[in-house]
Amino acid sequence: MADSLKTRVGRVIAGGVHALLDKIEDLNPHAAMEQAIREADGVIDEVRHELGTVSANRHLAQQQHAKLNRSHEDLRDQIAQALGAQRDDLARAAVARQIDIEAQIPVLETTLADLARQEQELQGFTAALLAKKREMQEALAEFRKSRAATESAAQPVGQTNVEQRLGKVTDAFDEIYQRQTGLDGTQQAGNLEQAARLSELEQLVRDHKIAERMAQIKAGQA
Repeated sequence: MADSLKTRVGRVIAGGVHALLDKIEDLNPHAAMEQAIREADGVIDEVRHELGTVSANRHLAQQQHAKLNRSHEDLRDQIAQALGAQRDDLARAAVARQIDIEAQIPVLETTLADLARQEQELQGFTAALLAKKREMQEALAEFRKSRAATESAAQPVGQTNVEQRLGKVTDAFDEIYQRQTGLDGTQQAGNLEQAARLSELEQLVRDHKIAERMAQIKAGQA
């Protein structure tokens, strides 16, 4: 992973929503928090893209490694056949090819180990970023709730009961909508299904990890 992307990942993970609020209280904290979440989404997308590239490269390296090992085995049989037919020239060519393959295999194995390390690192970054995003979304939801309560308490005396109730319903809808979809209420409806599917997929992965961790804990206690 490029150092610049690592720096951005670290900045997102280390950043705090409440610290951000302290700096922008005089501006528009609501919009700033939403922007911070969008920036986190952007970093998550970049990390996922790089993870896909690394995974593809590791797959190709694995295929090449397996191909070289098969060729090495085939050459061993061919060398035996050439020697049996008293064709030392053919056997010599096959041995030379074997030596070339033996020189390539360690390099490929080093590449595979490096790609596996990168893949694991990127998977860890993705999990950490998603956890941080959930934390930011929860903080934003709490902020919205507290602001809604403050504004409700400060309603003008002349405001009708119907208007007050409508405002509470709207705030509750926005909070639930944002928590469940990660989208603002003003997002286009066309994006809702895609966002819901991605949210469901992320939750499925998270539930699987939790189940695995529980199984490990139970196995250790047995």
